[in-house]
Amino acid sequence: MKTVLHPENKLEKRVYNWLKQQAKDYDDKDIKSAMQDLMQGGCQSGIVGQLIYYSDTVKFFKRYHAEINALLVNALENSGNSINEMFGDKWDKEDPLAQEQYNQNLLAWFGFEESAVEMFVREEVEW
Repeated sequence: MKTVLHPENKLEKRVYNWLKQQAKDYDDKDIKSAMQDLMQGGCQSGIVGQLIYYSDTVKFFKRYHAEINALLVNALENSGNSINEMFGDKWDKEDPLAQEQYNQNLLAWFGFEESAVEMFVREEVEW
């Protein structure tokens, strides 16, 4: 039986559509397989073709800024970490408000991956 998730916002819909499209490439045609690969290497691995180049990740970040911000606030509150602790040396401390493309790229990847995780957790589906 194929896994079905119920996206709750525009970002989750985008991620869910990507998972469904990717699932077509797997023998089982299930989004769990796509999720496993996404979680294996993350967006930085290049698995999400639309999120490789800065021009694309910055556009993605700006389009889904509100959803990504909500995910970030939730993750920071739940972990008790600062943004610097959460992203480590990947976070450009000179750009704490993510005004430049480097941190926007990082947050675009975070938003994509975290949206996928949120949907699976909410639906209590293991991947």
